[in-house]
Amino acid sequence: MKIALDLGGTNVRAAIVDGDKIVDRRSAHCPALGTCEEVIDCIISLIDPLISDKIEGIGAGVPSIVDRAHGIVYNVANIPSWQKVALGEILQKRFNLPVAIDNDCNCFALGESLYGAGRGHSHVVGITLGTGIGAGLVLNGTPYGGVMSGAGEVGCIPFRDSDFEHYCSSMFFRDIHNTTAAQVAERVACGDSEAVKIWNEFGANLGEFMCALLYAYAPEAIIVGGGIAASFNLFKQSMKETLEARFPYPIIAEQCTITRAELQDANLLGAAALLDQK
Repeated sequence: MKIALDLGGTNVRAAIVDGDKIVDRRSAHCPALGTCEEVIDCIISLIDPLISDKIEGIGAGVPSIVDRAHGIVYNVANIPSWQKVALGEILQKRFNLPVAIDNDCNCFALGESLYGAGRGHSHVVGITLGTGIGAGLVLNGTPYGGVMSGAGEVGCIPFRDSDFEHYCSSMFFRDIHNTTAAQVAERVACGDSEAVKIWNEFGANLGEFMCALLYAYAPEAIIVGGGIAASFNLFKQSMKETLEARFPYPIIAEQCTITRAELQDANLLGAAALLDQK
């Protein structure tokens, strides 16, 4: 069994993972605006009660760039005090266990590729649609992060007058339509035809984004997660229609499955699985 950690700017989650099962879990509010030490203390307080002689190691997913070889995380999103933190060394010294750390989106992609919607595929891109866009890569069955786990920042690719993140995340609903994805989904449920048009517009933008992913990685599967994925059926059709119309190599597109994530705990399961990737 392993301990998995999922660090976020709002909450920190820790769990005991046995294969594809969560055996025990803890969570706490992250003191994101506090000192570096306060966030570390929060993490340790979650892990402490999970430690036993059955635990083989600790895997952690963090929203940042990561020096996997040395266990150092940089510029953690929404936690200003974490500009450079030797998290691997801190946890290893505290608990005397092997530690593996990666970007949280890579953990999401690895969890889905092993246990969720990406099962059976060797080349998987996992994207999370929420406040922004996150993307994780599993290539040849192995997480791929490039230099400092910096690969997969595809939301920053220029698109129209900004970038894909602006048009394919909650920014689209907030900045362009002055609303939220949840509110537009509610309006569709009430029969609002204008809300349907907003989702179709969002899906078309996402279809352009899928073209970029196919150009870059030609994956076998693209797994869509994050809060906006709850409305997958509202934008799926326009996304696929745009992809079919815009991508020039149908033989590649036809072999790529685009589907919603299956797992609630992909990040935790993927974080635990990092220990098998070392």
